[in-house]
Amino acid sequence: MDHALPVLMAAALAIFNFQAHGAAPEPEPEPAPVLSSAAREFLDAHNQAREAVGVASITWSKKLANATSRLVRYQRNQMGCKFANLTSGQYGGNQLWASGLTVTPRMAVDTWVKEKDYYNHTDNTCLPNHRCGVYTQVVWRKSLELGCSLATCVKEQASLTICFYNPPGNIIGESPY
Repeated sequence: MDHALPVLMAAALAIFNFQAHGAAPEPEPEPAPVLSSAAREFLDAHNQAREAVGVASITWSKKLANATSRLVRYQRNQMGCKFANLTSGQYGGNQLWASGLTVTPRMAVDTWVKEKDYYNHTDNTCLPNHRCGVYTQVVWRKSLELGCSLATCVKEQASLTICFYNPPGNIIGESPY
C-alpha cells in the first residue's frame, strides 16, 4: 500500500498539469524548404504581382520545378531552344524566349506582368491586338503552386524560361482575381 500513494500522487499531478496547461504543446511547424536564389527570385516576383491585385501568395513546388527543368533542358538540347508546347500538359504554363541576352527570373516575370497594361479587369478582357494570358496566369487566384526553370542556349544565343502553375489558370469565362 505504501507504493500506491506516490503513484496516485504522480497521476493526479499529471492530470492537474494537463488540465492547467491544456493539451500538449503543438509541434513546431516544419521550416520552409531552402530555395535556390533563382527559385526565391521567381517566387518573390510572382508574389509581388499577386499582392498588387490582392491575390494570396503562391508557394514553390519542387515537383513543378523539376518538371520545368526537364522541359527547358529538352528544348535546349533537342529542339534548338524553341518554345515548348504547353497546351497539352496538366499544369498552367508561361514561357519566355529571349535572344541575345541573359534573362534573370525577375526579368522573365516582369515581362509577363507588363501585360497588365493591356488587361481590363472590369470586363476580363485584353485590349485588341494584345495578349494578356501570361499576366493572368501569374495572378490567377486559384493557382497555388509554382515551379520554374530557365536555360541558356549558347548555340542559339538565347534563353528560355518556363514556369508551371498548379492548378492551371486562364479558364475561359473566369476572372483571374
